[in-house]
Amino acid sequence: MTAENRQAAAEQAPAERPRVRLETVDARSDGQRLDNFLLRELGAQHDKQPRALVYRLIRKGQVRVNKKRAKPMQRLRDGDIVRIPPVRDLRGDPEVARPAARIPAGWLERIETLVRHEDEALLVIDKPAGLAAHAGSGFDFGLIELLRAARGDGATLELAHRIDRETSGLIVVAKSRETLLALQEQFRPEGAAKKRYLALCHGHWRDVHQTITAPLRKDQGDGRAHRVVVDTRLGKSARTDFERLGTSHRGPAVSLMAATLHTGRTHQIRVHCRHAGHPIVGDSKYGERTLDRPLARRRPDLMLHAYRLTLTHPTHGGRLTITSNPPDYWQPLLDNAGLTLKNHQPPR
Repeated sequence: MTAENRQAAAEQAPAERPRVRLETVDARSDGQRLDNFLLRELGAQHDKQPRALVYRLIRKGQVRVNKKRAKPMQRLRDGDIVRIPPVRDLRGDPEVARPAARIPAGWLERIETLVRHEDEALLVIDKPAGLAAHAGSGFDFGLIELLRAARGDGATLELAHRIDRETSGLIVVAKSRETLLALQEQFRPEGAAKKRYLALCHGHWRDVHQTITAPLRKDQGDGRAHRVVVDTRLGKSARTDFERLGTSHRGPAVSLMAATLHTGRTHQIRVHCRHAGHPIVGDSKYGERTLDRPLARRRPDLMLHAYRLTLTHPTHGGRLTITSNPPDYWQPLLDNAGLTLKNHQPPR
């Protein structure tokens, strides 16, 4: 048989059927969430498999941890055995497929202007409101896909944490698996990382300092959070420290608040503000349209910005603090309320 015939026969031979995999979690993956572990193992982070497929496999119980059903956010431990079911390339399956991401050239040109800090270990990006942290839930690409497409070393880039799509501000990206693990430790509730946000809220917040610890519960499916509510019985612990920076001197009553996260629950600041009776301006999910209407001709974007981030550098151990100004669309609303950021606005 000639070389050409052998190649033709090989091409016509049926592809080997995928088999069940039993993966043992090692020290590198100790503490990683199950969904993130699977996204990496199945290649969903790099478009080899649709992300929705991964969450569907977990939801249907086809993924097992130590022979037991598991949830997407379960933390894996060194030595755990993860059952990964047979998975073929299902990008053609209409139930889970989505088109390959086509990132507009304008985004690719813009991404480098969003970098606020970069060194050998990590990047800090000033994410604009409206850009998701990652693809999914109806979005073909997010910040991480954008970075990977724009950079030749994109395959090694991983999100160390996330912020809501509607929220603007600072987000950290690790350049290696080792850096990612070190940063994830810091972003846990007991970790060393500190995240501080600016929020423009409705009403005059009475207390200069207030801590809200209302537990939060979310209804999650296929990897997307639907709505988060305060639930004292089934909710997970959540703590946000608020500081009042100023209240409006004219126009509708609003308060400029600084919020420091001690836990990182989904939509935590937004739900805690609503729970306190001061929903964030422009919050389409937890806010009040009737309160937003007098502030602008159209409903403002969400007035929540991750403006200061402090962490221990995973390589040299020094403290790293990065700051970011709120987006330009904040200024007209602040001016109309007689509020200023001059005492709290970080330098560019």
